[in-house]
Amino acid sequence: MAATPAGAMLPRATEENLEDKFLKLISDPFGAQLAQDSIIAAVTTSFVIFGAIFLAFVLLQPYNQTVYAPRLKHADEKHKPPSLPKKPLGWWNAVFRTNEDFYVEKIGMDAAIFLRFAKMCRNIFCVLSVVGCAILIPVNITQSTKFSKDGGFKKSAIIISMTPKDLFGHIWWAFVAVAWVFDVIICGFLWWNYRAVHRLRRRYLDTPEYQTSLHSRTLMITDIPRSLRSDQGLVDITDKLRTTPEVPRASIGRNVKDIPDLIEEHEEAVIELEKVLAKYLKNPNQLPADRPLCKPSKKDPEYTNKNEKVDAITYLTARIERLESQIKGVRETVDKRDAMPYGFASYETLESAHSVAFAAKNKHPKGTSVQLAPRPNDLIWKNLPIDAKARRWRRFINNLWITLLTVLYFIPNALIAVFLAQLNNLAFIWPQFGDQMQKNPKFWAIVQGIAAPALTSLFYYFLPIIFRRLSVQAGDFTKTARERHVIHQLYAFFVFNNLFVFSLFAAAFAFVSAMIKATRDQGKSFKDAVDDYHPFVQIMISLCTVSPFWVTWLLQRNLGAAIDLSQVVNLAWGSFSRKFLNPTPRELIKRTAPPPFDYASYYNYFLFYSTVALCFAALQPICLVVTAVYFVLDAWMKKYLLLYVFCTKTESGGLYWRVLFNRFLVGALMSNCLIALMVGARGDQPIAMLCAMAPLPILLLGFKYYCKITFDNSMRYYVKGESIKGSEAPAPIDKESRRRDRVAVRFGHPALYQKLTVPMVHEKSKHLLAEVYRGRLDGDLGATAGYSDVYSMKRMSKETPGKTAAAPAPFEFVSESNMDFENFKDRPEFSAEHGGDGSVYGAHISRPGTPASTVGGGSERGRSSSRDSERTVGDDGTGVGVTYPAGYHSTPSGLREYSPSPDHRVGFGRVESNTSGARDETNLLYGAAPMGAQTPNLGQAQGESPYTLDDSGRQDYFKGVR
Repeated sequence: MAATPAGAMLPRATEENLEDKFLKLISDPFGAQLAQDSIIAAVTTSFVIFGAIFLAFVLLQPYNQTVYAPRLKHADEKHKPPSLPKKPLGWWNAVFRTNEDFYVEKIGMDAAIFLRFAKMCRNIFCVLSVVGCAILIPVNITQSTKFSKDGGFKKSAIIISMTPKDLFGHIWWAFVAVAWVFDVIICGFLWWNYRAVHRLRRRYLDTPEYQTSLHSRTLMITDIPRSLRSDQGLVDITDKLRTTPEVPRASIGRNVKDIPDLIEEHEEAVIELEKVLAKYLKNPNQLPADRPLCKPSKKDPEYTNKNEKVDAITYLTARIERLESQIKGVRETVDKRDAMPYGFASYETLESAHSVAFAAKNKHPKGTSVQLAPRPNDLIWKNLPIDAKARRWRRFINNLWITLLTVLYFIPNALIAVFLAQLNNLAFIWPQFGDQMQKNPKFWAIVQGIAAPALTSLFYYFLPIIFRRLSVQAGDFTKTARERHVIHQLYAFFVFNNLFVFSLFAAAFAFVSAMIKATRDQGKSFKDAVDDYHPFVQIMISLCTVSPFWVTWLLQRNLGAAIDLSQVVNLAWGSFSRKFLNPTPRELIKRTAPPPFDYASYYNYFLFYSTVALCFAALQPICLVVTAVYFVLDAWMKKYLLLYVFCTKTESGGLYWRVLFNRFLVGALMSNCLIALMVGARGDQPIAMLCAMAPLPILLLGFKYYCKITFDNSMRYYVKGESIKGSEAPAPIDKESRRRDRVAVRFGHPALYQKLTVPMVHEKSKHLLAEVYRGRLDGDLGATAGYSDVYSMKRMSKETPGKTAAAPAPFEFVSESNMDFENFKDRPEFSAEHGGDGSVYGAHISRPGTPASTVGGGSERGRSSSRDSERTVGDDGTGVGVTYPAGYHSTPSGLREYSPSPDHRVGFGRVESNTSGARDETNLLYGAAPMGAQTPNLGQAQGESPYTLDDSGRQDYFKGVR
């Protein structure tokens, strides 16, 4: 396509009516010169800004480990990455001289497989860019010159000349050959990496952490009919499969009623109170004249006028107390008589559990679904009671919402495609803008190269949040399943809106415009107009002319990768919020923690970039080069980020691979379809060419099936029944291990033991609390004392032994020096959101009222115990040694005021505030349930104390609890 002068590309037919302007507009694709200038602007801005950001990272990284290496600071010795010297590029060796087994050990299976996938994409597109550009660019340029209407090569239109827009005839056989070569290369890399992932999974299944974990030998049974909702009913269900002589230990789920909702409301009230206090007490020396106000919750029956504002501090503290009392009351009524349609069955050996799960894979014994249990922290508990029929209905509704969202996004997406990605179209119907565009054509070329891709990317930032909520509403049982569905939904949304809508929008409306003109102005029938228009040819031309946009869009992905590496958003937001906002102590603490890695979003970006590059490879081979450059840069950037910055919030053990594999094959199939469209429209032997390409979809499906039957079962199941087949007697049972196994404990609903959050207040405001807080000031927690961690005890004064210290209020005070994740990483309310789960940070988080981990020191804020509790030793889903209670207990009477610890500062999980960085956690309302009642330990030696001290000197009040 020949270049057009800047003035010529801005038609000013002001006398025409709007309909004619619009018909011309939708028929006019990219101007060649403007498209070329946009790519040059995108290349320049992308690499210049990338270089500046990378240089800033190199200079700042050695001196800010809180932002650039939080994992190095907080992880335990096992998971701590290599130390970083305080010099520029000191991280180079740690990133580039480590192997995959090292990554699995330090950052986990999910992160290691993510890095392998990024490396695979890098290798695929490096090879494809060499092959594709070596074949397609010479063919396109030479043949475009030959068939060009202008009769010669135009330097100014080189970007369009590199497309097959003007190709005809037998030359399209080259594209058929390229389609075959591309598919062979893609399948070869996928097969090689499938084998590698299979090898990693088998090693993972053999690790001591997995072998000794409880969830690895536990089955989750759902959709249980009412007649079988008991522990014995679960055993009957597993006996139906009968692949092992072992009898599992079973536990049916309990009905926790509305406790989860109450806990959520309590959490929201605490967070809101913290924000109110942080703003009101920002300057303790000069409080605002008016106390803060808020509207009462609609769920509070005490307030009839919901529009009336009340004192926020008084109202929220009263609401927190009220919710705590309600939670306590409901917890006391929980038992197993109201059983739920789900449960768990644990075997003595991992082989037995996996063989039963494999046997149940395609069966539904007695109408139930049996599968390997996930880690307890991976479960979405509120969805477990949903039956199969309700889940199917919810998924149907979920699909309707996704379809609606896709349709609604059609309008802004279409406007971006027509106007923002092609500014000459906007000038066509807006004469005043056309004047400005004529005066500054270079500037508007830059805007066109940057604005449309940036706006498109901004919208996609919010999509994962929407899809996660929809997936939870649809009934997903686990967070891992939710994330897999989010990847699927994001990918489908991106591909539909950006390929079938964005890329084909101009072609579709050009077709509409031509049909209107032919039928209205020329009097032709619709059939004759279609025959004259050749819609497939016009679609191909439209895709060629829109391809520069995707080159600029892919170039901007390098900026996104650099911004991730520099953590510029975290740095800027942290500085801005500290200076201009009023962050709460909790928010400041969480900012120092390793942020969780959003696997769904990053995987979707990788898949979408790959699909765009594959689809436009034959249309614009430069896309392959740009994508290869992106993956080369981002593959090593993500190594650093996963090793030193990000954490895996919920470890799946590498279960995302199949989703990625299937989507990559979809991208290859779509690439084949576009090449088939082009050869069918312009080839001189379209039937023969299409027949030559016909086997490709079949081969891709066959390759998928081959990988499935070869790898999938052994990746999922440790054994499939062969190793214990024909066994006549059960394996010997370790009675001590059996005694410690309590499925009801490890897989009990978190609402039974979850500790209630305590409002955090900055210590600088401690002296003002008596003035600000209009409630209990003597530490008496009233009705909530029965299940808080202080149990209405009076705090003893350190200065005057034997005297009671003044208790300021039921708040947790945190000093400025203690607002660091390092001081709170052993507390579930913080570690659960940042990949802790009792493993990465070394302190294995215990459930309430249980002894500390045999590996770590346990939580300082041990949660309270619950009914039917037994002293148990299980794991946290990642290892061995964590102990948990089972249900709910009544509050014991006559407890001592202080633990008989050698260090009198330590008592009941509290640490007094001191200059060494310990936290002041006195008089807090963070109890979740009363402590377990002490019962005699029948196995206790005569004269042996029922209380023991752990390594930290903390008294174990639950030795022998039954």
